[in-house]
Amino acid sequence: MKKELFNFELPSKYIAQSPVEPRDHSKLLIVDREKKEFIHKYFYDIVEFLNPKDLLIMNDSKVISARLIGEKLGSGAKIEFLLVEDKGNDIWEVLVKPAKRVKTGSKVSFENEMIIATIIDVLENGSRLIKFDYSGDFIDILDKVGKVPIPHYITEELKDKSRYQTVYSEKMGSIAAPTAGLHFTHELLKKIILKGIKIKYITLHVGIGTFRPVTTENILDHKMHCEYYNVSEDTANTINSIKDNGGKIIAVGTTTCRVLESIAKDNMPVSESSGKTDIFIYPPYKFKLVDGLITNFHLPESTLIMLVSAFAGHKFIMEAYKEAISKNYRFYSFGDAMFIKT
Repeated sequence: MKKELFNFELPSKYIAQSPVEPRDHSKLLIVDREKKEFIHKYFYDIVEFLNPKDLLIMNDSKVISARLIGEKLGSGAKIEFLLVEDKGNDIWEVLVKPAKRVKTGSKVSFENEMIIATIIDVLENGSRLIKFDYSGDFIDILDKVGKVPIPHYITEELKDKSRYQTVYSEKMGSIAAPTAGLHFTHELLKKIILKGIKIKYITLHVGIGTFRPVTTENILDHKMHCEYYNVSEDTANTINSIKDNGGKIIAVGTTTCRVLESIAKDNMPVSESSGKTDIFIYPPYKFKLVDGLITNFHLPESTLIMLVSAFAGHKFIMEAYKEAISKNYRFYSFGDAMFIKT
């Protein structure tokens, strides 16, 4: 299957550079899989399309301030880090720019030596293993010293860090936001609950794969990244109960969808689970657990547009994207949303 099947033309003016205020005033494209029709709404209207038997599942991962800018000790050269994965014992895998300036043994200082990083290894993929030395709580220090690693296609400075977090984010660990959840407000969540719709959470820490494009012409040759996930006993039990009573499971975001399909079995029930998933969903994947999907508009030829194409059908999704462009929808992380329903 060729990746060019998932390509489309998007003029740069449609790439959202800043989030809409309030959060739930973004546009919402309802994509009805059964009727093969589109309905144009605003995100706060989503309550109309959810039923009391439904279960919304959201990713409660929180973005860490994973972008660090410091100086190489000895030369004073400017060095930028992007934290990729916590390996334990204050050792992290990081991307370094410019990479050629740091070799094994090099040291980099951040914020007047609040943090000192020592390069302990150069990995085959070009990233580095770093040992951090500091005093205090590392995440608290990151919050003071680091920056939120917003995607490269957003060129405007993010004035408020909280706008790249969901209002229900809780568990630190992502280097990119689960962006479908950015549209929810506390007030909208209350309205959803008052209608009798249940809300539960999973955790998936979004990793570097979010930033890495599919480079193989045949998508079957693409190697998917691994990401940590956790599904609690409470969430698993609620999923089983909803399914037993004829309700639908609505995944908020592709990250949530990937977790649910990772724990899904050919037959119910599902159970509490944690670990790492590298599930790669593309047409003609048969979904086992997810009945509906709330998601943003994704980059051409990305694994994310492949996933939504598997869920709604490749041709129909491409039609949906054309429809969104024709109606001036905003794309990508700070853009508008779609709800793919049955």
